[in-house]
Amino acid sequence: MTLLIKNVQVLGSAQKLPERIDIFISGDKISAFGNFPTRGADEVIEGQGAYVSPGFIDVNTDSDHYLTLFDDPGQEDFLKQGVTTIIGGHCGSSLAPLLYGTLESIRKWADIDHANVNWNTMKELLDVLEKRPLGVNFATLVGHSTIRRALIGETFRNLTKNELGVLGETVKRALIEGGLGFSTGLGYTHGRATPYHEIKFLAEIVKNYGGVYATHLRKDGLELNESVDETLKILKEAGVKTLISHFAPHFGEEKEYEKALEKFDMLPPDADFHFDLYPYGATAAPLYTFLPVWAQNGNLETMNAALEDEWRRSKIIKEFPELREEDFVVAQAPKNEALVGLSLKKIKELYGTSDAKETLSKLMLSTKLRAVIFYKNINQDMLEKALRHPRSLIASNAASFSDGAKEKVIIPEHATSTFTKFLSLVEQSNLMPLEEAIRKITLEPAKKFGLKNRGEIKEGNFADLVGFSSPSQGYGRTGVSGARPAPPADRRADSYGKNIDIKFVVVNGRIALKDGGSKNMFFGKILRNGRQ
Repeated sequence: MTLLIKNVQVLGSAQKLPERIDIFISGDKISAFGNFPTRGADEVIEGQGAYVSPGFIDVNTDSDHYLTLFDDPGQEDFLKQGVTTIIGGHCGSSLAPLLYGTLESIRKWADIDHANVNWNTMKELLDVLEKRPLGVNFATLVGHSTIRRALIGETFRNLTKNELGVLGETVKRALIEGGLGFSTGLGYTHGRATPYHEIKFLAEIVKNYGGVYATHLRKDGLELNESVDETLKILKEAGVKTLISHFAPHFGEEKEYEKALEKFDMLPPDADFHFDLYPYGATAAPLYTFLPVWAQNGNLETMNAALEDEWRRSKIIKEFPELREEDFVVAQAPKNEALVGLSLKKIKELYGTSDAKETLSKLMLSTKLRAVIFYKNINQDMLEKALRHPRSLIASNAASFSDGAKEKVIIPEHATSTFTKFLSLVEQSNLMPLEEAIRKITLEPAKKFGLKNRGEIKEGNFADLVGFSSPSQGYGRTGVSGARPAPPADRRADSYGKNIDIKFVVVNGRIALKDGGSKNMFFGKILRNGRQ
């Protein structure tokens, strides 16, 4: 199979290329650059001067957590924004390894009751996925809570020496079988009490296999830097490649966030450290995370029992956070779909309650805590500063959903347009040069996660490519360097339009999307640690 992409402007190349050039692809690899007016190919894309860059790499996704890798194999929500590779297994939860074949660690995102699990080890999972159609490349980290909960159940205690040994060997085997690294969800119930020595022990194993340690921080708010310091200590003592997941500037913690960015600035240049975030002002969170920390104890059944106890419920209600009712919206509520899309204010009217905290408790009871919330709680001005930071990576922290599933959930903007939004922001402001932005979403994450021969346009590399146009192209290559159009008066990230237009997407040498529509073809590959 051959493909010829004609008359394009290349961004993210390993070498300096002419302003307009053709790209010839043979099989799944980039074969040659040049001017090929008469060269034939099985398929031809007329680039018409569009930009072409490496396919975007989303370093933190949830299609595994929501099980849409199986329900929505095309993963079109990613393709339509130029993403060709997604990485799952974050926040301590992965689809493998499963010691006893259950998916308890992803219950906060998905209904696992009807999941057909026919794997246990990481190798078995990746083999299963390899036999299924997939629209994008997929790789995964190894989830800490997935293994730990299988070892000791729902109890919260330190592991014995033997248990720690089993955990370490299980992580090691999963890395050997293809896991790209290891993740912790220290802000969630089953990860919060994990001692430092356990994380360091596992991070050292990950270091030995060239993997990444990714963490959802243990604490936020005024205690944010306590968790940042813990993570930077792991980085220093274990020497492991480190990523802080969805590190966004929430309201009320701006000063602490600023201090954290200053600490990142002071890291030595050779420290392999990054954090990821997306350019939007709302976060997605399981409903139970709005409980007081002391009530986030045990599994969902245990937490629901506490809510059903009148005395404990009254204590919980008193300690609920103060919420902005209009900014709190139900995104997903299995078996309670009528609540999806309603704000806390609307739910208060529906329930006939007069108090937001009482309404929240009734919402928790009626959904059995099986709901996901979108909450607008991010400082937009500081968000732009974080996006500009040299150690930030861009991630959707979202899943792709099938059209059928979209009738039952609210799809956040960051699930469908994180990367086009980011590039639009770059193009319409002085955030950074376009070439630098492209590296942030291609070459840097490819190097971080050891994705060989990806993330850069180079002869012999895999042909994961995205063609797009932008407003600046009307002025030559001003999107790469030099002057740009004046930004809007409101410079916040949410004020910019989505003006990046994805023209085509190529996955492993095959056209997966063209002129905005998917070809319903599945050219993605399963990527494994050390073997891409």
